[in-house]
Amino acid sequence: MAMQVNNHGRTFDVPRKTRTTSRNISLAAGVLYLLTFVSIPTGWLYAPVRDLNYVLGPGPDTAVISGGILEIIVALACIGTAVALYPAVKRQNEGFALGFAGARILEGSTIFAGVVCLMTIVTLRKSGAGAEALVTSRALIAMYDWFHLGQNLMPAVNAVLLGSLLYQSRLVPRALPLLGLIGAPLLAINTVVLMFGITGPALTLTTLGVLPIAVWEFSLGVWLVAKGFNPAAIITEPAKQETNLLSSAV
Repeated sequence: MAMQVNNHGRTFDVPRKTRTTSRNISLAAGVLYLLTFVSIPTGWLYAPVRDLNYVLGPGPDTAVISGGILEIIVALACIGTAVALYPAVKRQNEGFALGFAGARILEGSTIFAGVVCLMTIVTLRKSGAGAEALVTSRALIAMYDWFHLGQNLMPAVNAVLLGSLLYQSRLVPRALPLLGLIGAPLLAINTVVLMFGITGPALTLTTLGVLPIAVWEFSLGVWLVAKGFNPAAIITEPAKQETNLLSSAV
């Protein structure tokens, strides 16, 4: 067992099983967070499908299908992060923890919906739908782009919910969730700018505001894999209840 000290100077035994479980949770969550970055190559993998005449042209669809597979991995990883972290953060605020899980599921669902749009274009191309499919393919591309609304907005919601839980619990250094809490409103503003179709310096500026969220999620993944949760924040439930009683007494 490892000894942990609470804010009142009292010590509690943290069983080895608790520490092992905590490490497994942090490792799984960290790996899943890092997996959410595997879709970065889709920018160039999807370049062919954005061609106006793609649905009419010959050639393989390997790039588009590969991009779709990467996005499916990301969608599953999004949901997995919530499943992995829920047992660790629910003690802080179960409502926020459930909200984080729901937000991650919604984010993953929008990714799946976007992939379906692109795979439909591939199907139209393979079936030889002809010129009649041009309008449909352009509509599907537009739908794919707007399904990114979930990937633009939901990370801001996730940052507020998970960031608050991790900041309160001190399971990771507070600088990490603080970065997410700062980036959340910036990402939300960028989403609004995109919805209004604003271009120019305003779009460039708000797009740069996306970086804190990206850094927050990547840094969190790296930290959870390399370091895991803060041992001082891992307290067994009985010890936590006793700590709460001592706090109320004081």
